[in-house]
Amino acid sequence: MHREMALERRRSAAVTLTVCRDDTRSVIVVTRRSASLRAHSRQWALPGGRRDQGETAIEGALRELHEEVGLIATSDDVLGVLDDYATRSGYVITPVVVWADKDWRELTPNPDEVELVKPFSFKELARRDSPNLQTIEESDSEVLSMNFHDDCIYAPTGAMLYQFREVAMFGRQTRVAHFDQPLFAWR
Repeated sequence: MHREMALERRRSAAVTLTVCRDDTRSVIVVTRRSASLRAHSRQWALPGGRRDQGETAIEGALRELHEEVGLIATSDDVLGVLDDYATRSGYVITPVVVWADKDWRELTPNPDEVELVKPFSFKELARRDSPNLQTIEESDSEVLSMNFHDDCIYAPTGAMLYQFREVAMFGRQTRVAHFDQPLFAWR
């Protein structure tokens, strides 16, 4: 069951964990944010962003999915919602799981927001060497990241990918809101 968080002076945001095809395999769409963005440039992310006034999490997530990668989805394509995640940069993000019967290569990244679209295969998501947990002096909570080929995707995106893996792929009741982010994501 989805756990909501109070905003407590944070802004609301929503992202999509969009299940697309890579030939015959299912993948999650991840993006590398554009270098020209003010915040979190060149970081791995899920399509999404700040919600507009009066928008539900699902409406905001679907709007951002269209704006960032050109994919039009409706509420009928939503499979569910994962737990809210509060970021150090002042957002409460609601992850929305979306089914898209489309090959990820058909997506059209908006160059103002997205530098690159990549498929995160379910096989890659299920790697035994993920997640990675590390401690930092600045936090009492462990920082979570997921291995992605020869790179890592850190929380919050990494935490949401991990929860998707645990809930959707393995049927486990796993929570992730307690995991922290690396220092570079705190701003």
